[in-house]
Amino acid sequence: MKQTQPSVAQRARRSTRVTARRLASPGTPIITYSIMALCGLVFAAQVLSANFGGNEVTRALWYAPLYSMPQLFEPWRMLTAMFTHSTGFVFHILFNMLALWLFGRNLEQMIGRGAFLLLYIFSGLGGSLGVMLWAYADVQSLQVATVGASGAIFGLLTATLVAYKAARVNVTSLAVLIAINFAIGLLPGASISWQAHLGGMIVGGITMWLLLSTRGPRRKGLRLASLLATATVLCVTSGLFFVLPPIAVGW
Repeated sequence: MKQTQPSVAQRARRSTRVTARRLASPGTPIITYSIMALCGLVFAAQVLSANFGGNEVTRALWYAPLYSMPQLFEPWRMLTAMFTHSTGFVFHILFNMLALWLFGRNLEQMIGRGAFLLLYIFSGLGGSLGVMLWAYADVQSLQVATVGASGAIFGLLTATLVAYKAARVNVTSLAVLIAINFAIGLLPGASISWQAHLGGMIVGGITMWLLLSTRGPRRKGLRLASLLATATVLCVTSGLFFVLPPIAVGW
């Protein structure tokens, strides 16, 4: 009986092939899983860095409007910030990953991997832009750094709301969920960037509306053009401080 059983190496190879086939399946939300894994790895690096007496990893990845100023222009932080989380509040990453698990998988299967990846990136960038543009109203916020995928998560939630609404699904419970979580960020002393939430919601909702409006094989070119136009607008807006710096407006 022992001789007829497959060896450990054979079982490992068989398990690897099965896992590879599952990941290659069109219905597997591999982008959602990859984002969750990346956030987990970054969070582990943040915790290790903090335990060794510094926050170098967090400081290297977080975003503040100051990094959009011409004197200290580091635009990549608008993207890296969407993969970082607060190391002092573990529920920050837990809540975000739970929301991504609950809503991201279905949304990715609904619109496809490429569109979902762009939706997440656009929403996260929209969250950073929300933080950046708020500096026009409050110049002191130039130096306030933000972390977290919350802007992108709110974008996904709003995109789900738009998709369900278009499919004539009852969205009351989801709308209430989004409203409650957004209202929490408005509480005094919450230390939550509602500006990032708002920016992610706006961009995520618009992106999903564009995807729905251009669905179908005959509108593939129009879809690509609309997504390219959205990316262009987001990139151009991220350089707005070069033309109209908030300090000059504040004065």
